[in-house]
Amino acid sequence: RQAQLVGQVAENANTFEAVATAWIASRAKWSPYYRKQIERTLRVDAYPYIGTLPMRSIKPAHLLAIVERIEGRGAATLAILLLQWLSAIFRFAVLKLLADTDPAAALRGAIDRPKVSHKKPLSKTDIPVFMKALSSYGGYRITVIAIRLLMLTFVRPGELRQAEWKEFDLNAALWNIPASRMKMREPHTVPLSAQAIELLRELNKYSGGQDYLFPNLRTPKTCMTITTLNRALERMGYGGIFSAHGFRATASTILNELNYRSDVIERQLAHKEKNAIRNAYNRAEYLPERVAMMQAWANLIDDMANPQS
Repeated sequence: RQAQLVGQVAENANTFEAVATAWIASRAKWSPYYRKQIERTLRVDAYPYIGTLPMRSIKPAHLLAIVERIEGRGAATLAILLLQWLSAIFRFAVLKLLADTDPAAALRGAIDRPKVSHKKPLSKTDIPVFMKALSSYGGYRITVIAIRLLMLTFVRPGELRQAEWKEFDLNAALWNIPASRMKMREPHTVPLSAQAIELLRELNKYSGGQDYLFPNLRTPKTCMTITTLNRALERMGYGGIFSAHGFRATASTILNELNYRSDVIERQLAHKEKNAIRNAYNRAEYLPERVAMMQAWANLIDDMANPQS
């Protein structure tokens, strides 16, 4: 039977790996990070089991075994994602007349989605304690700067970790993140407070000669991992309590309590406005307000971290 399959592969070159590769190549709008995530998952978890099989020979049972294997190692979210990617590959194959059906469609709901546990944001009273813990953190200074910049800019952790020096204009006090690295695939401008500029000038002494602000210490041509930030928070005593992503909710909650306009806060969080005309208007019109808000936010953090006795 295996010899027959090998012969069939040689005859029509219609293997799962070949079709998956063509599917990936057809998706030009993906970010490099997302593309690498899919390629790695397929390479590790799918190709060893069905990579050489012709598309029409793959059954739901083949795919179920793959996703259950991933779920069994405690990665249910990845199993669900892979099932979605497998389905997309088969739908692509159907359109190209390389498959008749999508066997992944029969497996919807086969993996239970894990419950999301949202960690609470820091409150005004939490921030002085957090800043004291951060100041006494004994790890790398670059990691401390990364955490402080996350707090000051409240961008997504991936947007900071993958930041490159070419995106920054320190004289204009602006950080322009390209659309390719944004979740909503739109360019995003981050006004930089005086405190953020000071940290970036210090950081430049460590990594100014490299592409990334936060290069990986083991492989400098890649960026810092999310694990680095969350491990630092764990060592500070915040494991299971607070994560690197939580600075966004922290800033949003406090700034809303201080009655900053929600439209301005949402724009700074890079949450996409559904109305296209309003979206373009917001992007241009709110920048002066965002500049003022970001500086006020940085000042507020300093005030909360150093309460007057």
